[in-house]
Amino acid sequence: MTSLVAAAALVVSVAAAAPAAAAAAPAAAGADTWHSNDDVYHYFKVPQSQVSSIVGGTPATLELEANIGPSGTWSALALDPSGSDYAANVGPLEPGLYYYQYTATMPDRSKVSFRQPGSPVAVTSKPNWNTFFVPGESVGWMDDVAAGGTVKELSYTSAKAKESRTAVVWTPPGYNAARRKAYPVLYLLSGEGQTAREWLELGRAKQILDNLVAGRHAKPMVVVMADADSRAELLDAVVPAARAGYNISSRPQDQALAGAGQAISILRSDPGRFAYVGSFSGSADGSITKAEAKAINKGTKLLRAYVGNTLDPSYNDTYDLLVNLKRSGVKVEFDGVNPDDAGWDAWRENLRDFAARVFEQKSAGPGPGKGHRPLTQPYQPPAPGSITTPHIDPYGVVTFETGTQWADAKDVTVWGNFAPNGQWFRVPMTKQPDGRWRISVGPLDGYYYYRYVVDGVDKKDPADTVNTHVTESQLFVPGKTDAMLADVPEGKGGTVSLMSYDGGQGAERYAYVWTPPGYDADREASYPVLYLYHGGGQNYGSWLETGRAKQILDNNYLNGAMAPMVVVMPDQNGVDFWTDLSQHVMPTAAAKYNISTDSDERALAGLSWGAINSLGTWLSHPGEFAYIGAFSGGLLSNPSVDVQAVNKSTKLARLYSGDVDFTYSLTQSTMQWLTSQGIKYEYAGTWVGPHGFDIWMANLIDFVPRLFVPEYRFGGVRPPLAGDGSDIVKAGHPVPVKFSLANAEGKAVTDARPRLYLVKKTDGVAGLRVPATPVQKRADNTARYSAAGHQYIFDWDTTGLAPGTYELQIDPVRGPVHAIALTIT
Repeated sequence: MTSLVAAAALVVSVAAAAPAAAAAAPAAAGADTWHSNDDVYHYFKVPQSQVSSIVGGTPATLELEANIGPSGTWSALALDPSGSDYAANVGPLEPGLYYYQYTATMPDRSKVSFRQPGSPVAVTSKPNWNTFFVPGESVGWMDDVAAGGTVKELSYTSAKAKESRTAVVWTPPGYNAARRKAYPVLYLLSGEGQTAREWLELGRAKQILDNLVAGRHAKPMVVVMADADSRAELLDAVVPAARAGYNISSRPQDQALAGAGQAISILRSDPGRFAYVGSFSGSADGSITKAEAKAINKGTKLLRAYVGNTLDPSYNDTYDLLVNLKRSGVKVEFDGVNPDDAGWDAWRENLRDFAARVFEQKSAGPGPGKGHRPLTQPYQPPAPGSITTPHIDPYGVVTFETGTQWADAKDVTVWGNFAPNGQWFRVPMTKQPDGRWRISVGPLDGYYYYRYVVDGVDKKDPADTVNTHVTESQLFVPGKTDAMLADVPEGKGGTVSLMSYDGGQGAERYAYVWTPPGYDADREASYPVLYLYHGGGQNYGSWLETGRAKQILDNNYLNGAMAPMVVVMPDQNGVDFWTDLSQHVMPTAAAKYNISTDSDERALAGLSWGAINSLGTWLSHPGEFAYIGAFSGGLLSNPSVDVQAVNKSTKLARLYSGDVDFTYSLTQSTMQWLTSQGIKYEYAGTWVGPHGFDIWMANLIDFVPRLFVPEYRFGGVRPPLAGDGSDIVKAGHPVPVKFSLANAEGKAVTDARPRLYLVKKTDGVAGLRVPATPVQKRADNTARYSAAGHQYIFDWDTTGLAPGTYELQIDPVRGPVHAIALTIT
C-alpha cells in the first residue's frame, strides 16, 4: 500500500512492468542483446554488473538516449534498477529508424556513453550508437527489399590528402558491368562531420533505392556515396575512380549530384557537369551572377531544393539560397518546407523524391511535396531572455528557456510526458552564454506537462504561477490531436468554483466544483453529480491542473456528449474516505449546489488510490452510487459483499487500466474476483500507456458521456455472426457486423455512433483494446446506420489478425459494452 500511494502521484512508467499484452518479450534480431521487442514495446535490459565494469563505478542514473522524443528529438529515458539489471520499455514507437546509446551519469554529473560491448559499430561517426528499424506502412518505402541492389566499397586516392579513402557504391538489381549502354550515376554526398557510410547507416539509402527501382519509380542507376568535402575531391578523385570501377556514363545528361552545400558549390563552379542537382538543406556563399545563372540554366535539366522544418539548422540558409537563385534568374524547383521533419528524417525523404525525378524518369510534377508549405521568410526564434513560459511558434515548435538561476548547473533537462503513451522523457537543454538554458523541440501537437531537472533534482518551472497545487506545469499546443483537452471559446465553458467544508475536528478542507454552462441554482430539477477523486500523493487541484478536467467536461458538454451535471473534486488526503465523503463532502455539496441526493443520480470515480477507494465504497455501501468509475485501481482486499444489493443498485461500474500500468495486475485480479462473485461490471479494455494522466484523461473522456443518460439497448448481432461464442472467423475475410439499438421505450435508435473494438484474450484475460479495422479506406471504427436494413453495419477487415480467442466489443457509449466472444483462425 505504501509503495502504491507513493507511486501514484504522477508515475510516468515502471520500467520493469511488462505490458499486459505480452508477458515476455522475444529477443530482437539486432546485434544488441540488451534490446528486445514485441509488436508494441521495445525493451532494454542492461546488467548492472556490466555497467559498473564499463563506466568504472556505480552511476547515479543510467539512461537510454535516443531519437525517441517528439518529432525525433534526442531524448533520454531512465533505465531503473530491476533485480540485477537496469530496465525500461518504450513504445508504441512510430514506424521509422531509431538510433540510441546508453549513458551513465556519475555522482559528479560526468557522463559516460556506450553501446553493448561486442556489438558491431552501427554508425561509423557515432561509435556508441546502435540502431533499429520499426517497420510500418508509412515507411514501407525504406523497408528491406528481398531482391535489392548490391552495396560495395570503392577505394580511391584523395585529391587533397593524398591518402586512400573509401566511397560506397550501390548498383541496381541485375547490374551488368558489360552492358552496352552505360548506367546513369548519382553522386550522393555526405554532410559535414559525416562519413561516406552514413547514407547507408542512417539514411537507409540502399532500402530507399531498392524500393524505388523495384516499384519502377526510378531508373536503374549507380549511386556513389562519398565524403567529398571539396570540388577537387569529387571531380578529381571520386568521379574518376567510379568510372574506372563501374559501367557508368560520362555524359552530363547521365550525371546527378545531391547533398548539402557542396552540391550548390559545384553547380556554380562546374555548370553543366551534372544535369540533375539536388540541394538537401543547402546554401550558397555569395550572390549568383547573371553569367553563372545563364550557364546553370543551360546545362541543368533539374535543380531541386529541399529543407526541413524550422529546426533545420539550414532553414534560413535555404531561404537565402532560394532568394539568391530567384534574383539571379536560376530555374529551381522547391520541394517546400517539410513541416514534420528535419535532419535524417527529412534527408531520407529528399533522396526518395530526388532519385525518382532524375534521368527523364516520369514522376510527380515540379511543385512542392505533399503537405509541404512555402518558405516565405527566415525563421526568427524568440530572442534570448524573452521567454517566461514555453514559447509556441505558428508551426508548433516549442522553445523552453530557463532564467539564470541555474547558471552554475552542470546539466538541465526538460522532463515531460513526451512519449507516445505518456511516458516521461528528458530532453537535454543547452546552456546559453548568459547562463540560461534553452531547447527547441517539435513540432508538437496536443497536451503535455513537464518539469525541469537540474543536476538530477526535479524543479517546477519557476515562471509557472498558474498551477499552484501540482509540481508540474501545463503545455498545450493547438493542433490536430487532443481536441478534447483544448480550451473552449471564452464564456462557453462551465464554471469552476472552490468549495470549502469542515473536514472534522475543526479542519477546513477544500474541493473544486465544476458546474455546466447555464447552471441554474434554482432549477426545479436538481443536477446529477459526479464525485471525482485524485490519486495518492496528489490533491484536489490535480484533476484541474494536470488532468485537464475542466477542458474535458467543457468539450464533452458543448459537443452534446454528456448530460448536464455537477462535478465535485474533493481532497482525500489524510482522511477516512467514506467518513469524509458521506459526512462532510456530500452534505456540504448538497447544501451549496443544486444537486440530487438520489443515488441513481450520483456517480463516484477516481484514479489510482481514488479508484481503490471508489471500488471499496461501491461494494461496502451499495445503493449510494449508481455509477462507478475506477481508473488504474483495484481491490487491495476482498470485502464481504451483498452481491444482490450491489447489482440491483448499480447502473454502471466501469474499470480501466493501462498496458504498462503498474496496477494492471491489481485490476485484473479484482475483475477475476468480481466475476467469481457474480458482481456485474464492465472493463473498458486495456489502454496503451503507463500509470499517468495520459491514461486517466482518456478514461475521463470515455466515462462521463455514459453517466445519467437513458441507456441504449443492444438488439443482438445478426448473421453471419451468431454472437453466442460459437463464431469462428477466418482471418483475411471481411465480416459484416450487423446489430440494432433501441432506447428505453423500445424505439429504434438511428443517430448513435457505436464504435467497435477488438480485444485479444490470453488465458481468459483481456489484453489491449484496439479499434476494429474497417474495410473502407479512411473510415474509422464507427458503425453506420442502414435505413434499408433498420440496423447498424460495420464491415470488419480481419486481414493480418493472429489466430486466437478475441472479444469483438460494440460500444454504444450509452449503456453497457456488448462483447462478442469469437475465435479467429
